[in-house]
Amino acid sequence: MVGLKPPEVPPTATVKFFSAGTAACIADLCTFPLDTAKVRLQIQGEVRVPRSTGTVEYRGVLGTLSTMVRTEGPRSLYSGLVAGLQRQMSFASIRIGLYDSVKQLYTPKGAESTGLAARVLAGCTTGAVAVTCAQPTDVVKVRFQANVALPDGARRYSGTVDAYRTIAREEGVRGLWRGTLPNIARNAIVNCGELVTYDLIKDALLRAQLMTDNLPCHFVAAFGAGFCATVVASPVDVVKTRYMNAGPGQYRNVLSCFLGLLMQDGLDGFYKGFVPSFLRLGSWNVVMFISYEQLQRVAALARAAQS
Repeated sequence: MVGLKPPEVPPTATVKFFSAGTAACIADLCTFPLDTAKVRLQIQGEVRVPRSTGTVEYRGVLGTLSTMVRTEGPRSLYSGLVAGLQRQMSFASIRIGLYDSVKQLYTPKGAESTGLAARVLAGCTTGAVAVTCAQPTDVVKVRFQANVALPDGARRYSGTVDAYRTIAREEGVRGLWRGTLPNIARNAIVNCGELVTYDLIKDALLRAQLMTDNLPCHFVAAFGAGFCATVVASPVDVVKTRYMNAGPGQYRNVLSCFLGLLMQDGLDGFYKGFVPSFLRLGSWNVVMFISYEQLQRVAALARAAQS
């Protein structure tokens, strides 16, 4: 047996809620540089007025990371980390921690197992609710990751708190919810790609007795979930990043952002940053799901020890 044994009593919704947020923060700490590289590659080539002639060009994942370290220092890899952790504690706690509870709501009474439709509906529901609650943290994270790429005189924000304050002051409270619709679409897709795929792969491995409920099983299921989520969510993710990073008036709406990207970069533009997206989502899912499963088991052991 690898890792802690599965608990005899299923964890409560509260345990899952806090375990999911904590596990997501651990995953973010491990993979945040890849997320920053993804954002830089996605916004590269974005039309800006005035456009700088000395714009740094990023090439590939390693090239982007090395260029950032060389031109901005190692700390730039973790730019926006505070907002990122705030986002995970509020966002992942809802979309991941409440997934099983919502899945049971959609499962017909008396059913022996949960069907695919119930899993997909649960993933879409928790993903949409999570975005509605945590969108401001996502906007600030994206803005701050892109902000450090600008020259000192052109930077819009001096810190995370200043980013929240400046966006609210210059763009109104609605500015903090910029890109909510594409983000809901993205996270409904990502949530289904991650949670439903993880759920299905894990169940299939256990039913076929190819693996037991331990770390190798969680690793395989999480890796598959990360790949599926990246493939289906990349186009929406690129549009979301572009739109959330845009200044006032740059795009009329999400559709104009979508069309602008299509006209400027073609279909390939929707998969900008695909490699860092996959590296990030794949590794993020592996770290998150393994941590999530183990944290639930630690909580079960702690509760058993107290009783």
